[in-house]
Formats: sequence, C-alpha cells, structure tokens
Amino acid sequence: MRLLVSWLRDFVDVTASPVEIAEGLGLRGFEVAAIEPFGDGDAVIDFEVTANRPDCLSVVGLAREVATLFDVPLKPIPAAGPKPPAKENAEPDTRKTSAVGVTIEDAELCPRYAAAVAEVTDAASPPWMTTRLHAAGVRPISAIVDITNYVLFELGHPTHAFDLDKLAGARIRVRRATPGEPIKTLDGVDRRLDADMLVIADRDRAQAVAGVMGGALAEVSPATRIVAFESAYFTPAAVRRTSKRLGLKTEASSRFERGADSSAPVVALQRIADLIDQIGAGRIVGPLIDLYPSKRQPIAIHLRRVRLAAVLGATVPDRDVERILRALGLAVDPTADGWDASAPTFRVDLLREVDLIEEVGRHYGFEKLPATFPVVTTPAAAPDPRIPRDNLVRRVLTAAGLTEAVTFGFIEARAAEAFAEVGAGRPIGIANPLSAKFDTLRPSLIPGLIDAVAHNRRHGREDVGLFEIGTRFAAHGETRAAAVAWTGSTAAVHWSGGLRAVDFFDVKGIVERLCAALGVTLGVEPGDATFLVPGQAARLVAASGHSSGTPLGAMGQIIPEICDARGLPQQDRLFVAELSLDALWLARVEGAEEVRPLPRHPFVVRDLSIVVADTLPAQIIRGTIQSAGEKTPAPLVGVTFFDRYQGKGIPDGAVSLSVRMTFQAPDRTLTDADIQASVDLILASLVREHAAIQR
Repeated sequence: MRLLVSWLRDFVDVTASPVEIAEGLGLRGFEVAAIEPFGDGDAVIDFEVTANRPDCLSVVGLAREVATLFDVPLKPIPAAGPKPPAKENAEPDTRKTSAVGVTIEDAELCPRYAAAVAEVTDAASPPWMTTRLHAAGVRPISAIVDITNYVLFELGHPTHAFDLDKLAGARIRVRRATPGEPIKTLDGVDRRLDADMLVIADRDRAQAVAGVMGGALAEVSPATRIVAFESAYFTPAAVRRTSKRLGLKTEASSRFERGADSSAPVVALQRIADLIDQIGAGRIVGPLIDLYPSKRQPIAIHLRRVRLAAVLGATVPDRDVERILRALGLAVDPTADGWDASAPTFRVDLLREVDLIEEVGRHYGFEKLPATFPVVTTPAAAPDPRIPRDNLVRRVLTAAGLTEAVTFGFIEARAAEAFAEVGAGRPIGIANPLSAKFDTLRPSLIPGLIDAVAHNRRHGREDVGLFEIGTRFAAHGETRAAAVAWTGSTAAVHWSGGLRAVDFFDVKGIVERLCAALGVTLGVEPGDATFLVPGQAARLVAASGHSSGTPLGAMGQIIPEICDARGLPQQDRLFVAELSLDALWLARVEGAEEVRPLPRHPFVVRDLSIVVADTLPAQIIRGTIQSAGEKTPAPLVGVTFFDRYQGKGIPDGAVSLSVRMTFQAPDRTLTDADIQASVDLILASLVREHAAIQR
C-alpha cells in the first residue's frame, strides 16, 4: 500500500516526518518497503500490508493506526476540494433520467449490494486527484473512473461504474454464472466462467465478474451520460476462488478476498456522490439502493485484565487499554474483570481475546515489556524422536560429500506420474494450484532433486551431489523419506589424480553407510522400477531383525527419457536413491551401548577366490560367509570383495570372485590351525549353498 503523506494528513493532524511515521508503524507490524520523495516536501511510504489487515489497504485505515500511534483524533472524511464555478449560460439537461433495478439472487456470495445512479459529464479530473492517484501507482483515466479509484485507495472499498444505457433492461442481477458463460473483461480478454463464480449481470448477460473486474460491454466512456455505481460486499472465499481460477489479480480482488468491510458499501457511495458533485462531474439522481437481507453484527469479545497481563508479561494501565482500543475503532465498556469490546466490521481479524491483547501490545509498545522468562512449572516434553533421527541422517549424508537441497512439495502432474509407484497409488492433485507447475503433491522426493540437479548443471556445475529429507504424499497418508541424487565425478578436479565417474556402487555405498548409522542391515535385490534403467536398478529391503524383508526404498540410474525431459545434458548419468525414514526407523535393531577396549591381539587376513554363477548376487555370498563365520574357531570380523573376473579360464555363465576375510579374537592370538579350520568351514558352506569352486 503506497501512502502519500499529505493525503494521510487529511485524516490526522501529525507533524511527524515521513521517516518518523514509517518507523512508528514499522514497530507496530507494518513492514516498510520504501520511502520515496514526492513533490515539494511530500513523500510516499510503501507499506507491505499483511493478509490479515485488509482495513489498512487504505489511507483511512493507516491514518487510524497513525492516530493511535501519536494519540491524536482521527478526523472525518474531508472535503475533496473546491467545487468549480458553474458555467455561465449553460443549457440545463432535460434528458429523462433512467432508473435501475437491483436483485440479489445469491445472498450467500453477496450478502450486501448497494447502487446509485448519477447523471455525469465528460469532465476532467482535478490536478489534486490525479496527483494522488499517481502517488498510489494508478494511471488517471477519466473523471468517473478516477473517482472510483480514488475512493478505493482512500476508504479501501472497491466500487464499479456501469454505463446504464448499456445494461439491458436497466437491470442489475447478482447471480451465479451459467457453466461456460462468456464475458469480455476490461482487460480485453474473453473468458469462460464456472457455475460457482458470481457475476453482475443485466437482463441478458454477465456484465462483470463480481469482486474481480468489470466487463467491457458496459464500460464507461467519454460518451457516457448515465452511470450506475456499484458498491457491494462479496464473500471473501468466493472472490479468492474466482480470482485464482481466472488468473486475474486486481486491486479490487486483493481487498475483497482478504475481507472487505460489510458496513462500507453505502459510505463509499456517499463519498462518490460528494466527489462527483465537488469536481463538477455530475450529480446523483434518485434514491440510493441498499439491499442487505441479513445484517451482520459486530463481534463481541471479552478482554480479561488478568489474561492481558499474563500474555504480555506486564500490567498495562486501564486508561491505556481503553485509549488504544477506542482509537482503533472498537466500542469498549469496562467490567469488573476487564472490558467488553465490540470489534468494528472493518477489522475482520479481531475474533478472539488474544487478538485484542495483540492490539494493546502493539500500540502500548512491545519495547516497554520486560525481558523476562516465564516460570517453568513442568519439565519440558521429550523431543520428537524424528528430530534427532533426521539430524543423524543429515550428518551422515553431509559427511558423504553431498549438499542438502530443499525442494517444493508441489510438482507437475506429469513429473509425478513417473514416480507414482513410489507412493503406492496415483498422485494426489491440488484443488486450487498456484500454477500448472505446482498442481500435484509429490509422491517422491526424486523429481524435485532431478530439477535441482538440472538447475545446477545449467549453471555450469559439472559434479552435483544432492540429498533431501522431506515428506512424501500418497492416498494412504504422508511418509518421511531421504533421497540422494548424484551425477558427475566422485571427486573434485585435482592435479594429483584423475577422475572417476559416479556409478551405481558409489550411491549404494552412501545408502549402506546411512543404514548402518541407523542400525539397519541393508539388503539389495534386483529392482524393476519404471523410472530406473534396467540392470542399474535395485530394490532396498531390511536384511535382518524383526523387520527382515521390509521394503525400504529403491536406487539406481534414472532413465534417459526423464533426464531429457527435465533438461539434463544427454551425456549425464544420474544416479538416485530414496529410502523411507519411517520404515528404516521401524527396522532398526537397537544394540546395547557399551565401551570396548581396543583389540590387543593381532588380526589375520586370508584371501579366497571362488567361481560361482554370474547371476548370483554378491550380497548373498557375503551373507553365507558371515553366517558360516559365526561358527568358526577364529572369529570373523570383516568380509570384503576385492576382485571380479570373467574371461579366459572361467566357464561361460560363471564369474570369479575374490574375497578378503579378516579374523581376530579379543582374548588370544589366533593360530594357523584356527585360521585354516575357519577358512575350510566357510568354503564348505559356499560349496554346499552355491556350488562354488575354489580357484
């Protein structure tokens, strides 16, 4: 809201400078975007008004705040300016004045509708009016349109002017649109309306989208001589819904959708009547029409003195409480324990006792409140276990060299469809999306990470490794997940060594590290996710404990079609992984925390090479070795694969694997006999379980 200081002073006598006014209101909840010089000694203060204060999208609303701030009275609406002298020898207008009939056909969406008819001339707006409109950021058009805009910014209530001669039947009908009903709005765009949109229509067709924008057919022009002024109150939710669906944001809709003043329609018309008379643009003819089927009463709120002191942490004198609330437009009656207040209809944000406490605190001055902590009478609740869990995941993935990303929870439906299987159901659409790019709740974190990787690649980053911890959405509810996306090389460019491209096993290593930190033994099985490259896809499951076999997530290489669609270079190979943190937390095996001394006895390493079927996963071989190692004379403490060979000397359909086994006892030095017996037992298990052949 752009506030011209000289316009403000029409309503309140303050000698404070624009900077002092801006600083004072800034401390009372109104963010100041800028202070701009405007003319000689004048200035425009640009305020960022929050959505809960539609009353301050006006000069009089901000003037009320300034009056309360400086403890001065708020003046009534001033005269707009001197009336121009009557033209000599002017011919009287003998044209018959038209009347207009008004009918509200949907009182739910339009609880109040007021109208007035005026004979107008093609007069020019006076300089003081055009100057103020320029300061507010509006281009002057004509006297009648300028007056409606002037009232909009002065009082904060939108009005509209129709050329009455262009309204069929001289009728105004406030009704819902018919499905697909056409209208050409003032911006020159032909639009189709939905059945739940409210329109202002004449006898035959829609002439305005209620609360949003007027229609071009009944637009006021220099030839207009009879005008019907509209001033109404529309239900905020209906205007907000219509504005979003049409993609049409106006000064009027921004006020109606936040909550206009249901008492303002007649006041706004009376101000219009005063202005057109004073600038010589015409005169109101006939009675003012005001249809108000069900009058809305102000909200009664009781403010307790004890509660006020408890919330603010200080005792505010009664005289200050009453002064502040009355200055802000409330009716206040003292009671034994506090005050009975009646919130004015222009303060749609005042609904509860705590709202009044906030008003008193704002204008009493938060800086006057003592900086004390409340007395703790009960111990603090235990933290949500998900918080330390997510922090642990964050530390592990950051230590792995990845960078945390935060992406949107809303994505495109097309992007969500490819990952629907992750959420176990069709993606959930949003009823009123902000745009087509944000029309679906994400079933997976991977689409957002792919976009983030593509953004980094477009800006010259060659090696990109990201992770995200967030919420996924499916028909059965929400789940927390952690996802990884990695492309490029495994290390930064350095003169001391070459680079290696990221592959499947790099991401697998990160996933294993994360699962180990959470106390989960990971099982990796061949996967068939449609968004992953066949042969480079895996299904992740819990491999031990009470949750053995529980699905944890998926990992692999994203198919080129998805990479191309998201703008990644064709040569990029993008590897991803996603795990359900909720499933991981349930699958964890909590071990006893104990401190063990460092080993005092040496370890012994033995290598073993075997030939097995090339379709046998290494994970299964590792499990067989570890199971056999639990029964060997020499304790098995480590298993590592270090070579894989296919070629000369190896039968077709087979592969040679070399495994390094580490043995160590905590209480003795192992003998060669212990080691050999252990290796023999392990080899016998491999032969029995997998028909392995020792090389």
